[in-house]
Amino acid sequence: MSVFAAARPRVKRVAVLSVHTSPLDQPGTGDAGGLNVYVVETSKRLAAAGVEVDIFTRRTASALPAVSELTPGVNVVQVEAGPFEGLHKEDLPSQLCAFTAGVLRTEAQHPEGWYDAIHSHYWLSGQVGWLASERWGIPLVHTMHTMARVKNAFLTEGEAPEPESRVIGEQQVVDASQRLIANTDHEASDLVSLYGANPNRVKVVHPGVDLDEFRPGSKSSARAAVGLRQDAVVLLFVGRVQPLKAPDLLLDAAAELLRRDPTLRDRLTILICGGPSGAGVLQPNALRDQAISLGIADLVRFEAPAGRARLANLYRAADVVVVPSRSESFGLVAVEAQACGTPVLAANVGGLRTAVADGTSGHLVASHNPAEWAEALRSLIGRPEYRNALARGARQHAEQFGWNATARGLLETYDEAAFDVALQASTAAPRRAAR
Repeated sequence: MSVFAAARPRVKRVAVLSVHTSPLDQPGTGDAGGLNVYVVETSKRLAAAGVEVDIFTRRTASALPAVSELTPGVNVVQVEAGPFEGLHKEDLPSQLCAFTAGVLRTEAQHPEGWYDAIHSHYWLSGQVGWLASERWGIPLVHTMHTMARVKNAFLTEGEAPEPESRVIGEQQVVDASQRLIANTDHEASDLVSLYGANPNRVKVVHPGVDLDEFRPGSKSSARAAVGLRQDAVVLLFVGRVQPLKAPDLLLDAAAELLRRDPTLRDRLTILICGGPSGAGVLQPNALRDQAISLGIADLVRFEAPAGRARLANLYRAADVVVVPSRSESFGLVAVEAQACGTPVLAANVGGLRTAVADGTSGHLVASHNPAEWAEALRSLIGRPEYRNALARGARQHAEQFGWNATARGLLETYDEAAFDVALQASTAAPRRAAR
């Protein structure tokens, strides 16, 4: 072990910033999704490792307590910044000054040097973390989760691009961060090629899955629990209902599948679990209208975002979980489904190339052509032996992505970043004294 490694500081208290969505929100609707799951699960594991965590988020209701305990060692701090309700994510940049003031005010109530590191999630939080890290003299570790330049490369027809203000804001956060956490090698490459990130500051740490909650079980029991026929052919979509997640592609593919094999109609069920988000909020009935126009409304069942126990049963009850996203930084839904032993049919984009082992735990589709998706679905449905082999491989693949491993990767990154900041401060001091 090197002298530097031996002297590296051990981070003991972390400020986690999640401005635009609260860890207390139900994933699957509004702006709550994989980011929320990530923040909650990693914070729990960090606390279990002896690290105290304060999660700062924007207060969205007057009844919420200023500070609440999520789990021992993890507190959620509600910061007042703007009106409690009716403020969309696009409006939040105007409230970043107020949010930053609240974070700084909270820290000022503690002894100096209270936090050892900041971990910000999404670019809005990164803007706050940038200022706080400079004020407190501690490292900023940032996770993008999604990137404007990536999203703008995969826009659907009529979908508005991410504004230039976000692109600029993301670039500023990339430049200011001591470390950038990338979910996959692909995301790390995007950070370097699209934002000029220093490769030495980019650390790949895969997100995880709760392997105890999401595990294989009886398909028969799961179908009984969620009210599905035992002989049904079940295609499941889980996630926020918005163009980026492309649930409309599943409906188009299902309609094409039925045109090719009408005998499936008596057994096919398309299950959509999630709520409107992003551009989907402006057209909350778009999927229902699409199902009607395709003549499959009687086969489509919509379900509100589900808690973990019910969600696990939905995964187990499905024959195939479909993840047709147009871009995806990782794809927690895909990993959760595979942990339950259910094969995944996913788009060959972004982090899904890591989350799904093509031909082993599921199948990746190269395009967003409904005909190609219909053919892939028919192949999975019509070949039970192949589907069963994928189901076995699904659990094995998912076991690579436990949250404990994610937390270990984050701790190593925090410590490296804190060491770098301490080293910079120590080398800067003699230079200032010499002047």
